[in-house]
Amino acid sequence: VYITTNEINSGERQFYRLNLKNLKRKRLTNLTGNNEVAISPNEKHFGIRYSFSNTPWELYLLENASGAKEERITKSTTDEFDSYSWKIPENIIFNAEDGVEVHARLYQPEGGAIGKPMVVFVHGAGYLQNAHKWWSGYFREYMFHNILVDNGFVVLDVDYRASKGYGRDFRTGIYRHMGGKDLSDQVDAVNFMVNKYGVDKENVGVYGGSYGGFITLMGMFNAPDTFKSGAGIRSVTDWAHYHHAY
Repeated sequence: VYITTNEINSGERQFYRLNLKNLKRKRLTNLTGNNEVAISPNEKHFGIRYSFSNTPWELYLLENASGAKEERITKSTTDEFDSYSWKIPENIIFNAEDGVEVHARLYQPEGGAIGKPMVVFVHGAGYLQNAHKWWSGYFREYMFHNILVDNGFVVLDVDYRASKGYGRDFRTGIYRHMGGKDLSDQVDAVNFMVNKYGVDKENVGVYGGSYGGFITLMGMFNAPDTFKSGAGIRSVTDWAHYHHAY
């Protein structure tokens, strides 16, 4: 059978052939990022929808043969788009106050983070994953983060508690307490950045939309010593007005 796993790290998706008799598997994809694979009816080729952190989705063709390499068959970007050097965020891990490992995407301006202001981005839905190594569904925010970095800001994009991709306990970490660990993870992230990277603790802002707007408001009210400013976009302000899935 064929399977996709994130066994290399939580921010990658790679494709494997699994032998059911001995449970040994062979990795078939070669590109770092996310590989969404469709198998041809005769299993001789794989069609791959692939992207990397700073590269939008493209289609590739891969022969099902030893040593084969992916062949790119589409080009979705323009020359103008390609003329800008889109930044590759660094994938980092820090420990929250309760010892749990939390993943984040870090963007640093030229010259590093020491003494620089920082913006914390809070992704929406609560349960998404955004600190990965493929093209973000938040591509507008990704482009905005490039602008911020060009203007001397540090940007941190945290996969806070309840984000997917990190297992059951992480996913259920905010059960019956939204605005708890999901907020404290943002505060712990700021403290980590101040202590390790030297960002200006007096100039930290936070923003996000939907669930990210909710956490932004929670941060402004409940962690005002951490966040100097915030932009809550299309925020959820009363869960009684939302739908039952939450």
